[in-house]
Amino acid sequence: MTIVSADTPATPPIERRRSGATTARLRTAGLFAISIIAGIGIWQVLSMRYGPALVASPSQTLSSARELAADGTLTNAVIASSRRILIGWGLGLVVGVPVGLLMGQVPFIRRLLDPYIEFFRFIPPVAFVTLAVVWLGIGESSKVVLIFYTSVFIVTLNTIAGVLSVNETKLRAAAALGAGRWQVMRSVVLPSTVPHIVTGARLAMGNSFLTIVSAEIVAAQVGLGALIWTSRNYGRIDWVFVGIIVLGILGFVFDRVLRIVAARLLHRYGVKL
Repeated sequence: MTIVSADTPATPPIERRRSGATTARLRTAGLFAISIIAGIGIWQVLSMRYGPALVASPSQTLSSARELAADGTLTNAVIASSRRILIGWGLGLVVGVPVGLLMGQVPFIRRLLDPYIEFFRFIPPVAFVTLAVVWLGIGESSKVVLIFYTSVFIVTLNTIAGVLSVNETKLRAAAALGAGRWQVMRSVVLPSTVPHIVTGARLAMGNSFLTIVSAEIVAAQVGLGALIWTSRNYGRIDWVFVGIIVLGILGFVFDRVLRIVAARLLHRYGVKL
């Protein structure tokens, strides 16, 4: 039996939880820092082993990034690619979620549209780059449409999966209580489907980054994909490394922001990221 002295009051549970949370955050930050340092170390070793003609060193890449940022090239590329990704991905969400909800709820519509979904989702966006340029020109529309194409099917399929995974008991209970189709959709189906929608949105965001490079290589003067392609033509391996690393950082930031927003706004739906 443990005796607590009156002179030494026990730590309140709230304080212990806060202390534990702070320790966990510090541990996570420490592991993150160690991982980054180890990765940079391996990168440095590879650059020393193969030389700057094949692998640009971290210091050389940082210097090139400063050079590209100084004349505005890097900033313009980041803004252009980010804008195209966000517009195309956003349109994919706006279209994919309602279509997925509708296909999941109405078997007739699901059977009607399923052949097209299954056909087009296996054709990579890069196969449509030439057609997009011919049909829509080399402006922003062709890139945005390709991003939309790569996003909409992922979001639609994940939304359908979420609708079909709703517990049948919940649907029957709502119907027994007199809920109409719209009430069932709003109160039962949508809350249960939100985690799948968020997962689909994150996967679609990753695919959008895969698509933007191929789209910008063919039909863009400004953008991270265009920067990488131009760097190749000039033999600037260091610029290629800058473009690749900035793409990775940008994708990491976008995904992190998406997770934070989803966790805060959709917590009442049971989304845990």
